[in-house]
Amino acid sequence: MMAATNSLFSDLREIKKQLLSISWLCRERGLMHSVKWASELAFSLESIPLSELPSAPALTEEDAEDLDAYTLAKSYFDLKEYDRAAYFLRGCKSQKAYFLYMYSRYLSGEKRKDDETVDSLGPLEKGQVKNEALRELRVELSKKHKARELDGFSLYLYGVVLRKLDLVKEALDVFVEATHVLPLHWGTWLELCNLITDKEMLKFLSLPDCWIKEFFLAHIYTEQQLIEEALQKYQSLIDAGFSKSTYIISQIAVAYHNIRDIDKALSIFNELRKQDPYRIENMDTFSNLLYVRGLKPELSYLAHNLCDIDKYRVETCCVIGNYYSLRSQHEKAALYFQRALKLNPRYLGAWTLMGHEYMEMKNTSAAIQAYRHAIEVNKRDYRAWYGLGQTYEILKMPFYCLYYYRRAHQLRPNDSRMLVALGECYEKLNQLVEAKKCYWRAYAVGDVEKMALVKLAKLHEQLNESEQAAQCYIKYIQDIYSCGEIVEHQEVSTAFRYLAQYYFKCKLWDEASACAQKCFNFNDTREEGKALLRQILQLRNQNESPSADLPTNATFLFPQSVSASNTPTRRVSPLNLSSVTP
Repeated sequence: MMAATNSLFSDLREIKKQLLSISWLCRERGLMHSVKWASELAFSLESIPLSELPSAPALTEEDAEDLDAYTLAKSYFDLKEYDRAAYFLRGCKSQKAYFLYMYSRYLSGEKRKDDETVDSLGPLEKGQVKNEALRELRVELSKKHKARELDGFSLYLYGVVLRKLDLVKEALDVFVEATHVLPLHWGTWLELCNLITDKEMLKFLSLPDCWIKEFFLAHIYTEQQLIEEALQKYQSLIDAGFSKSTYIISQIAVAYHNIRDIDKALSIFNELRKQDPYRIENMDTFSNLLYVRGLKPELSYLAHNLCDIDKYRVETCCVIGNYYSLRSQHEKAALYFQRALKLNPRYLGAWTLMGHEYMEMKNTSAAIQAYRHAIEVNKRDYRAWYGLGQTYEILKMPFYCLYYYRRAHQLRPNDSRMLVALGECYEKLNQLVEAKKCYWRAYAVGDVEKMALVKLAKLHEQLNESEQAAQCYIKYIQDIYSCGEIVEHQEVSTAFRYLAQYYFKCKLWDEASACAQKCFNFNDTREEGKALLRQILQLRNQNESPSADLPTNATFLFPQSVSASNTPTRRVSPLNLSSVTP
């Protein structure tokens, strides 16, 4: 695989020429995001001499005939006067002018739809506002497609129209065709990424073997939470010669953000800011990390800095919203997320973050609408599915929240928070076997909140499975002490109290005494610990002996940091948890 990658990038000078050529072609057609992507990549590569620079695209006879109309229309297009641009391009026959004509009509419809969404209904009452131009565009582009008269750019536009009309299969086929006709157009690959739901689907697609495919695979792995594969791809791209690419650096930072490696992600974002100090793209993700870490001064500085650069960008509004949210000013935060959506109603992050703010304000109906809009924009946004699960949990509708938590879990199979939420749902529905599986799986994949074992233990307690409950509490205590969160974690006292009572019932006085003494460290269990120690003392004075029916091979050992002078030397036997392992 590495050798194949190296062969694709063996001639970086030729790749730079291709990037410069495609950025020129995209600029002529107003596809500025693809221009930016290609230009950023080209900038990261070594300069090439004047004699080797690619020349401007040659004009065809049709291009020459349409040149005046195209030049005039392009000036209107750049000023966002899309209807005016389309008017002057009617009847043009060249591929370039035809694309700009159809693209102007499409963007005019999108602009009209966004205006209606924002001005008439407000961002949370979007309803069924549609781009009315889509059906007409589909009919016209379909005729051209059947006649094989569409170039790579027009195929891309045809695919976008089909996707917007929810004709997913047809759109997928058209985008794949577009990658073969014009493999260097990044916009097509991004649209394709939005339609591919899993890795299996990717295997069955016939995509061109071009160096840009490696960037596409890295991007889609990041989107599908296949972070290890994504990071390997990005590392191979860096090794191939793109080490100075700010695009790749930002994508690596986003990948670490997605797996909650917060320190690593923050470090990369800080490095990225040094290299590209006026960058706004991805800064909302950076602000999410600062929010999670509770870094108010840094988040405040970022918000002020982005305001100075461009306060009317959606990312800037989201950063300011996160700042106010961290200060618990949730109404102000929601206002800034609404401002972001007025600037771009299809901006995924703002919908999700606004849903979180409405949850904080206990406005569940508004939160549900916000999360649903986020899913409309991107069905792979696990945070929106998870947020919907939480809102329906508040509304005490467990069947609904089970559905949404399942969807979140499918998108993040190794995220313990999704599994714990699923387990709680199953517990409320009295599906205890499923709940056990979820809690155990959450522990197995790495429980970030350290709650899965406690919930599993309480479930065993509820089912009178005392040995299993004890084993879970022991594992829990070992985990907490091993990561130094001893006193801070609220359920440690619960674990020590249960173990003290468990060993007391088993007549293991030394073990019970050790756990009872640990209960003294917590306000809620101090008195119970003292009472249990008094009982143990009384029974010892009566020369009570340990229960004969306890297994002689029973084993138990606290972590060394927990041990007191009277730490038990006998151990509780390891318990078989295979019955609850999924």
